[in-house]
Amino acid sequence: MSKQQLLQGWVMALALALGCAAQAQQAEPIPVKVVVVTMFEVGADEGDRAGEFQLWKERRNLTKTFAFMGYRDLYFDPEQGLLVLVTGIGTARSAAAIMALGMDPRFDLTKSYWVVAGIAGFDPADASIGSAAWAEYLVDGDLSHEIDAREIPEDWPFGYFARYTKRPFDEDKPAPTGEMYQLNTGLVNWAFEQTKGLVLPDTDAHAKAHRALYTDHVNARRPPFVLKGDHLAALTFWHGAIMNDWANQWVDYWSEGQGEFVSSAMEDTGTYLSLSWLNRVGRVDVSRLLVLRTASNYTMPPPGVTAAENLLAENKGYSGLAIAVESAYQVASTVVDQLIEGWAVYEDQLPGTVDQTVLP
Repeated sequence: MSKQQLLQGWVMALALALGCAAQAQQAEPIPVKVVVVTMFEVGADEGDRAGEFQLWKERRNLTKTFAFMGYRDLYFDPEQGLLVLVTGIGTARSAAAIMALGMDPRFDLTKSYWVVAGIAGFDPADASIGSAAWAEYLVDGDLSHEIDAREIPEDWPFGYFARYTKRPFDEDKPAPTGEMYQLNTGLVNWAFEQTKGLVLPDTDAHAKAHRALYTDHVNARRPPFVLKGDHLAALTFWHGAIMNDWANQWVDYWSEGQGEFVSSAMEDTGTYLSLSWLNRVGRVDVSRLLVLRTASNYTMPPPGVTAAENLLAENKGYSGLAIAVESAYQVASTVVDQLIEGWAVYEDQLPGTVDQTVLP
């Protein structure tokens, strides 16, 4: 064997060894403690008007970026094990993004907690702009039958009714198969207990002026606060007193009277669905999901304003966007920090099921 052939052999062996080492490194997935799920960003990732993601980018040590097939890249804090995702707006995007992340071989998500932190429209009967609600029930507002309101029977209150039933709110309904999901009650209650005493931001004069218009709703005029309240997810951006009444009844109907409609947005049933399927194959633990929504606007107009007028005004910008994204960050980050600080316990035991006195 010539020296040249021997050298070529050494080069090939070295290349093979380096390739195997690289594959071995790739085969070791990165353990993630908490995934924060945001849905949108207004412009750039930092330095301009903030959407749901920007405050996490500006205030957290997200030093590592991963290219991602979804809406935006993934950002990771390797010291704390915190990963932040932007799904894109809508049920389809959230379901696709969560599934893509859940199947990504670069990450070990088997012990991860998932904290959705986003804005929403709130029922003015329950809370005010800037308030934050932890949901236990996620109800889908799309999966149903619908007849146009101009063609419904005279004794029907709405044109929406459950599949395989005969009329709106028919008591003889099948078990939910995507119409409603219930989160881990103990975990939700724990998150609420950690945050219920927080003083939320209330410095926006525009938001205060908008709250004052809701003279028929005491809670709508309160300073922002943390509450437990359930979520309706629908791709249609609905608005108005009649639709708000439907949302309250729809959540009550599917939760068997246990849920209370508070927030309305688009993504969270898609997020849950993907996590539940990933749970089946051992990629994630769906019982570790938390959903926090904060009020950027109301789901119905104030007195003297029509639903159409109010909705068109909101298309120009939500009066409570700034304080809503701030509330989402402050409340969600409180829980995220607790999970990371208590990881020695929470890695294997969910909060709400352990004696809190054992935590360091």
